[in-house]
Amino acid sequence: MSQDWTGRTLELTVGAVAHGGHCVARVDGRVVFVRHALPGERVLAEVTEDNGKSFCRADAVYVLEPAAERVEPPCPVAGPGLCGGCDWQHASGSAQRELKARVVEEQLRRLAGLDVPVTVEPLSEGLLRWRTRVRFVADADGNAGLRAHRSHRVIPLTDCPITARGAVDAVLPHSWSEGDEIEATEDVDDEVHVRRLSGLARRRRSEQLRGGVAVQRAAGRDWRLAAHGFWQVHPRAADTLARVVGEWADASPGARAWDLYAGVGLFASVLAEQVGPKGRVLAVESGRRAVADGRANLPDMRQVRWRCGQVEHVLRDRTDTPQVVVLDPPRKGAGRPVVEAVVAAGPERVVYVACDPAALARDVAIFGEHGYRLERLRAFDAFPMTHHVECVALLRR
Repeated sequence: MSQDWTGRTLELTVGAVAHGGHCVARVDGRVVFVRHALPGERVLAEVTEDNGKSFCRADAVYVLEPAAERVEPPCPVAGPGLCGGCDWQHASGSAQRELKARVVEEQLRRLAGLDVPVTVEPLSEGLLRWRTRVRFVADADGNAGLRAHRSHRVIPLTDCPITARGAVDAVLPHSWSEGDEIEATEDVDDEVHVRRLSGLARRRRSEQLRGGVAVQRAAGRDWRLAAHGFWQVHPRAADTLARVVGEWADASPGARAWDLYAGVGLFASVLAEQVGPKGRVLAVESGRRAVADGRANLPDMRQVRWRCGQVEHVLRDRTDTPQVVVLDPPRKGAGRPVVEAVVAAGPERVVYVACDPAALARDVAIFGEHGYRLERLRAFDAFPMTHHVECVALLRR
């Protein structure tokens, strides 16, 4: 018989961390996913969501026995029932990275059958003011904020401590229309770009309020691109990832290489440097503006050939054999059709950049079915205070 514990307060001991920014506890044979807690803590947790299945969700509303790693959150709206933008503000920086490492290990073990020790490396000393790209939303009173966890309810903000100061000041002090979504991007030159997506139900429209073309810097060059298109959020992430991808790709002069989900061509530029003018780099990206920006940013690299389209569609008619393939798929991962198309091309190495450890593990398992083994993995804390982590994996045939 189904049961609904919504609103019930449970006294429980918190267990291991799980993917998604919560920890696992068990009560009366049911799993409870608990936010705002740390492994080993004794807490009072209020059930916030229960669909009558084998699990429910809860927030730790009172900590009876705190863990040594617990700290005071720097943001006053980071607690239960409030802003859903952060998951681990109540944990020290080292504890956050340890939690993320355990999640990556668990996903690889459970989904790929691999026991891989993981260390999550910090990209900077601080945990605040790293977020250079953010989308706020306006409430019924015109105040900008962020949504509560697993909710459409807007929590109005006067500050967002993880977001770059310029992006905060360009949005939060101002009044907006209900339902407006306001995107703010602070680029490498500290210029802030602001775009509003109108909240009007009948006519959803975009309005650029400030700027529009951002300047970013990575892999030894400046990049000019659509301010609200894809680029790494942490200011040190793009250059760090480009360096690791380059080290592991190690493409030979004159070789062929693929950059799949290429964005504006960050990794394609690294591959192009390695293969030189006699080599070839296929850059595949579905976003037309990203492809246009990529071509505009790499006029000196004629060895980069762009294809605009879905990766799985573009790869259907490929007959060349790349020495190395770089994959940087969206959060859901590449998936079986893309992985098997890459495998069919027979590259010596695959360098996989992933922002979701579960998707990475699923795709690593598919590569494993076809004779590619995970040789190296590095993980980076590109999203401090949240449960997100960026990984780079090297797979070798």
